Amino acid sequence: MRIRRVEKITLPSSDRNTTARPLSLGLRMTFGFGAVAYGIKDNGFAYFLLLFYGTVVGLEPALVGTALLIALVFDALSDPVVGYWSDNTRSRWGRRHPFMYAAAVPVAFCYSLLWQPPDWSDEALFLYLVVLAVLIRALITVYETPSSALMPELTTDYDERTTIQAWRSFFGWTGGAGMAVFMYAFLLVPSDRYPIGTFNRDGYETYGMISGGVILVAILVSALGTHHRIGSLTAPPPRDHFGVKAVFREVFETLRDKSFFALFISSIASAAATGLTAALTFIMLTYFWAFSSLEIFYWTLLVLVSASMGFFIAPWASKRWGKKGAALRLGVLAFTVQPLPVVFRLMGWMPDNGDPILFPILATVNTIDLGLIIAMQAIFFSMLADLVEHSEVRTGRRSEGVLFSALTFIRKTNQGIGAFAAGLMLQAAAFPGGALPEEVPTESVIQLGTFLVPSQWLLWAIMLTALAFYRLDRQQHDANLETIGARDGSRV
Repeated sequence: MRIRRVEKITLPSSDRNTTARPLSLGLRMTFGFGAVAYGIKDNGFAYFLLLFYGTVVGLEPALVGTALLIALVFDALSDPVVGYWSDNTRSRWGRRHPFMYAAAVPVAFCYSLLWQPPDWSDEALFLYLVVLAVLIRALITVYETPSSALMPELTTDYDERTTIQAWRSFFGWTGGAGMAVFMYAFLLVPSDRYPIGTFNRDGYETYGMISGGVILVAILVSALGTHHRIGSLTAPPPRDHFGVKAVFREVFETLRDKSFFALFISSIASAAATGLTAALTFIMLTYFWAFSSLEIFYWTLLVLVSASMGFFIAPWASKRWGKKGAALRLGVLAFTVQPLPVVFRLMGWMPDNGDPILFPILATVNTIDLGLIIAMQAIFFSMLADLVEHSEVRTGRRSEGVLFSALTFIRKTNQGIGAFAAGLMLQAAAFPGGALPEEVPTESVIQLGTFLVPSQWLLWAIMLTALAFYRLDRQQHDANLETIGARDGSRV
């Protein structure tokens, strides 16, 4: 494939420096609100998909996990390709916005269909899930990768990047959790037909239609809210021609950085642990802790509190300790505590199921712990944004799309691996599909907790060890900006 040679456009140093000014509250909010789309999709895939298809629809959990893993094979190439494509797109709507607008309707429609499976055989249902998972993952890539790549273009300021990413994390988590709260409050309520609300198949169908509409609105609000900044964003680099080999050669060159590799490995382990935990959350709440639908509703509602905590903690911790120091401190605290309630239950140190004190204890621990995790995730993305200029100094190219595509791919891949591992754990524990809590053998419940805890700690240990090798700090970031400014000034 060949494209015509175009004249290189280089922003003067003075133009780039304008991006270091604080952004308006309206721009922060509209940009951040776009994360609602990914938050809903991510929450649905992580928390409800295995539960819905594995226990409500009745498809074997291992098949559900396998379907998601197959989808990842087809998805593996889309992230860097879309990232590279958006980095090099020339249009009157800039580099990122054409992708954001194009994805809005298709991803909303496909997500709605995901929760309306037909009454087919297991084989046909498996294929149905695979096809829709592939489409949704590909389409969310078309939106999320260019949208995320806007962040380092909107501002070069070290602390401002953490602030706007905190907004994005806040909306992403509240969007996903908000839909979950809505589900438990109105759609998955107990009835005569469904004494346990989470088994209400019709509720999931309604959720799919509503959430599809919210996804559409979120994408359009973010795209339209940042549209006026297109003229001040970074222009694409010139290209004589490109093909598949050229794309991946540039991708690997961009990603061949020690600090990026450290962040890459750390993000892989974090996303795998998050995906594993998320896939089993509602199963653990229902079967391991025997919480009622009302208690699960309150549990989900408290995620909104966690998101608010993360929103304030991330900028504060980043300014106090630097991004790497903040991420390490928050990670050690959060991931040490997270599995402890399950450990204590296995050792007989927790109140019995049904004890009035059990839920307050677990809910408090989880709310604080999740707030720390959300803050750490926001800092991760801010650290990645700083690598844009670091890469530009090293390669001469701004590759926001390529860099953020790597993290998007990590999140999707390892959440899929987490779901796959969760399915295998359920299978290994001989966990019956579609069974009521009282129908599940105690041995299966205990085995599930026994499998979960060491897996979590191992993945978190890998995450923190890898993160320790990240080297980019505030001083290096400022030096990179000075180098780029001097180089741009010499070209004016």
